[in-house]
Order: sequence, then structure tokens, then C-alpha cells
Amino acid sequence: MLLLALAIGTRYSRVLTHFLEIPLVSQSPVTEAVVSERAQHFLKALIERYIREGQPVGSRTLAKDTGLDLSPATVRNVMADLEDLGLVSSPHTSAGRIPTITGFRMFIDSLLTVQDLKETEISMIRSELMAGVSDSTGLLASASRLLSGITHMAGVVTVPRHERTTFRQIEFLPLSEHRVLAILVTNDGEVHNRILHTHRDFDRVELDQAANFLNHSFTGHDMETVRERVLKELNDTRESFDQRMTQALKMAGELVEDSEVKEDCVIAGQTNLMEFAELASLEQLRKLFDAFTEKREILHLLDQFQHADGVQIFIGDESGYQLLNGCSVVTAPYQINENAVGVLGVIGPTRMDYERVIPVVDITAKILGAALKKQ
Repeated sequence: MLLLALAIGTRYSRVLTHFLEIPLVSQSPVTEAVVSERAQHFLKALIERYIREGQPVGSRTLAKDTGLDLSPATVRNVMADLEDLGLVSSPHTSAGRIPTITGFRMFIDSLLTVQDLKETEISMIRSELMAGVSDSTGLLASASRLLSGITHMAGVVTVPRHERTTFRQIEFLPLSEHRVLAILVTNDGEVHNRILHTHRDFDRVELDQAANFLNHSFTGHDMETVRERVLKELNDTRESFDQRMTQALKMAGELVEDSEVKEDCVIAGQTNLMEFAELASLEQLRKLFDAFTEKREILHLLDQFQHADGVQIFIGDESGYQLLNGCSVVTAPYQINENAVGVLGVIGPTRMDYERVIPVVDITAKILGAALKKQ
């Protein structure tokens, strides 16, 4: 696991911890010591303009933005140095440059200053979050819509773990003609029944043994975890199980896949991403919308940071999920009684306005936690 300390801005002078489950697959991180102060100044100006316009930035434009009295040749040399360091690149045959993932990482780690939100903005977030909401489910949906509305990107909020549907008990009853009645009970009292067709008849003793095995293995786990463990154990340990346990897993898998469970995360504003040219390819959008619909991979990513300290920022392939290439994810945990119970955040293009998004995500997490505490 790679640990990066991000010191950002005045109010965000506290350390923002960036956890990665896999090593970066982009260029090796470049330290400030390697990049001259002048080059950092140019990199900051380039990224700020790229965030605003989404277009490659040319040397002349950059010279004007920096306000430095330098010759065009000097500017081009600085840009070439930044490119050699892997901080910027030249797309296609364009004379302009765009920041790389490594460039964005240096910008966020070292060059970005995040300002406090104004009290009027905080009050607006608080009032809009609470407007017309009377329960925790409504608060989560309101928070995702609010994040989406403010940032014009996708807002996502995970459901508190104690509210997620978990596996309580499973039971199998023998029927005739190679059939078994499977009964699944979840923590919210829901009962899911399904008739399963098996390759042979099973007697009551065999089915009780199968149920005991599954109840011992999965009771108390959320349904998404149960789904994954069933599939994993069937794929990875098939040879180590006897036939009865393998059949038990198969039957549990059929029932769990067929059961409807509560949403584990709430997402709003996915279609906002269609407005960004860099994410507008049909293939990229298809993968993103599939992920938003399935939610499993996004939930896994967010769940990693429930106990993280403050705001977490992932740029492009840093998340470890290929479908999020070209995107950045900014998250923060929300707490009830000082215990982190979930995560909220924003998903958008790498050129998102971090200076704006970071404090919005941070404040919304704090307000959501306080509101849930009152429920």
C-alpha cells in the first residue's frame, strides 16, 4: 500500500491521506526538488487553464498567464523540461500541452491552495441537504444530488454499513423431483424463497449440513460480500470442497443472486459526465454507466476509505479501476458519533476544479454526518 501525504491549503493544512491498493502504473512520482520553482509556476498556470478550458495550452498563452517577462524560447524550454519529467504531454500533433496524471498529482500535492467555503455557502449546503427530508434514506439521496448539482459531475454516497442488507440465515427444504426450496432471511426481516433444481434428490440431513455450513460462513456479512465469497470459493477452492459443500455454495449463489437487496450506494448526476469532451467517447461512457448501474466496483473503491483521514483524491488509473481512466474521484468519510460509517464523493474528469470540489466534498460529509446523527 502506497501512502501519500497531501498538504493542501489553509483550512486543509491537515494531512490528507491518499491510500492506494495497487502501485501507480503511470510515471514514477516527481518530487518538488526535481522541478524548479519557475517550472512549478508554469505547471500550475498550465493546469489551471486546462481545468478551465479543457484544451492543450500553448507557450504564448502560458507566458501571458504567468505574467513573467520571458522569451518564447525560454518558455518552450521550460515546457520541454516539464514534458521530459512526465508532467505534461503533447496530444497528437498539437503545439500545446496538457497535464499528465503525474502532473495533476504534483499540482494537487504541492501547488493547489484550497480556500474555506463562505458561511453563506455552508448554510446553503446545510439547508438544501435537509430540505424536505425526514429519514436517513432521503438524506443520502439528497447528499448525492447536492454534490452533483454543485459540481456538475456525478455525486455518490455509500449507505452506512449498519443499514446495509446482511445475511442472517438460510434454510433448505427437500422437495420431490430433484427440487429444493431455499429460504433466505436477511437482517431487515425480509424472506426470500426460491425453488432450486438440483442434479439429484437431497435428504433433510444433507440439506441441514449445507445450511449449517453456509450460516456459519456468512451470517452477519452484507449481501454483496456474500455474493463475492460464494463465487470466489466456487472458483478458487472447488477441489478442496467435498461435493456436498460445493452444491451448498451453488444453491446459495442462485438464491443470493436472485434476491433483491437495499442499495449499497446512491449515485446522482451520471449524465453530467456527457458534457465533458474527454469523457464523451461512446465506449468510455458505456463503461462508466455500466459501472454506475452495477455499482459494485465503485462501492469497493469508496469502502476502502471509510476510515481514511479526511479528503482522498484519486486521479485516473490511481484508483486501480480501468473504467475510471480519465476520471478523478474525490471522497471524504462521514461520521456519526465520531465513528466513520460511510463515504461520499464526486466522480468527474481529471480536469475537475479541485479547488472548488475538495471543500464541497469535505463540508458535505460533515453536514451529512451531523444530520444523520439527529435521525
